[in-house]
Amino acid sequence: MGTFLVALCCAVCLTQVQADVTSTQTARADAGAGRLRSSEVTDFFVGFLEKQLVAAADAMPADKYAFAPTVGEFKGVRSFGEQVKHLAATNYILAAGALGEPPPSDAGDETGPEALRMKRDILDYLKGSFRALHRAAEAIDDGNAIVHDVPISPLVGRATRLGYVEEALIHAYDHYGQMVVYLRMNGVVPPASRGR
Repeated sequence: MGTFLVALCCAVCLTQVQADVTSTQTARADAGAGRLRSSEVTDFFVGFLEKQLVAAADAMPADKYAFAPTVGEFKGVRSFGEQVKHLAATNYILAAGALGEPPPSDAGDETGPEALRMKRDILDYLKGSFRALHRAAEAIDDGNAIVHDVPISPLVGRATRLGYVEEALIHAYDHYGQMVVYLRMNGVVPPASRGR
């Protein structure tokens, strides 16, 4: 009789534990129903930044893509077009890292394809780099597993898909700030500042 009671108590307890687990899982699902996944939030910001950067790159007249400041401490800085190519090349490299793919061979050492010199071609390269970042953002999972190292990243040994896409966004904002300065030095109001 004692063994029967112990078995019955265990069965009742296990049933209650299972009910509690199921209840907790249902509550989590209900609470998360209105939330965005990490990949969705990240992809939103990729799109937000893409809009600003593509608009800024498009706003610079084609004949000013070779512009680089010369007054002040600007020796050796990139031209406007080189800024955009560098930004796009880094997007491609970090997106490839997030996806576990080799970076495009034409990304070079973050400089982008040497053959790209015309505004239209550089803009197309920039747009393609954001398509790659969108794919990388969509691949982010909530497990946030470690992925292969990308030599240009400070995340060596602990990089995740989310980390690489965030790094690309931080890097892009840095260059967006530089592009805004170059635009203003050429009398162009950045699209994001118009109408304010």
